[in-house]
Amino acid sequence: MAEKTIGVIGGTGLYEIEGLEKVEEVEVDTPFGPPSDNYIVGTLEGARMVFLSRHGRGHRFLPSEVNYRANIFGMKKLGVDHIISVSACGSMKHEIEPGHIVVIDQFIDRTKGRPSTFYGNGIVVHVAFADPICKDLASILYQCGRETGAVMHMGGTYLCMEGPQFSTRAESHTYRSWGVDVIGMTNVPEAKLAREAEICYATLALSTDYDCWREPDEDVSIDSILTIMKGNVERAKKIIRAAVPRIPEKRACACATALQYTIITDPAMIPDSVKADLDILVGKYLDKGEAE
Repeated sequence: MAEKTIGVIGGTGLYEIEGLEKVEEVEVDTPFGPPSDNYIVGTLEGARMVFLSRHGRGHRFLPSEVNYRANIFGMKKLGVDHIISVSACGSMKHEIEPGHIVVIDQFIDRTKGRPSTFYGNGIVVHVAFADPICKDLASILYQCGRETGAVMHMGGTYLCMEGPQFSTRAESHTYRSWGVDVIGMTNVPEAKLAREAEICYATLALSTDYDCWREPDEDVSIDSILTIMKGNVERAKKIIRAAVPRIPEKRACACATALQYTIITDPAMIPDSVKADLDILVGKYLDKGEAE
């Protein structure tokens, strides 16, 4: 049985995972350029772990500057089969208070021009994305969150905006009218790329504020966000530690075969250079003639 490898992508405030053993720092080359930082590889609760700081150590990259393709490709290259995304978000509903955690199940993409696929340049792939989160992984995170004492919300829609500015009041009210639960700047295209890489993906959305729709409240400030975030990050770390032993070695979800029958291009027409670059993603299907 293959060893499970769990990836954690840390957002604002989460730059490391305490308790990792046998730690090494790994630099990974990808066809899409350098990832946000070197990967921190180790073991946690007996499982192989790969940690990446989404914005780079020292928080160097804006949400729009993050090389999402390189980050996810690097995870795949290191054998990651599950990714836990930890992301600071603004709450769009009264009941999701600052300090609460939402296990997301849907996304609305309001980003502008971010590369959101590994494919193109001679290979056309259309993956299903109706249910963008791995339900099995999400369920584990939710249960572990409740057991560790965090206030959890199971399911919710994450609207991913471009940033780096926060919303206008008009935008915030518009998004609320759509039924959005939280708003953030980073989980798209990250989730799309994880699906294209056949990696299970789930998000711990850490509510830090009420965006700017609650007009009697003070507008969003960095100081207040950072105060809430510190507590949220500690909760997220406890959830990850509790979840790791429960994540199964063998996956029963559809994430593991998300690319099967989704490659539209005739394999004979795919450039050899593209086949070589993307071999860890599509090679097993092209070799078996399962492209269509």
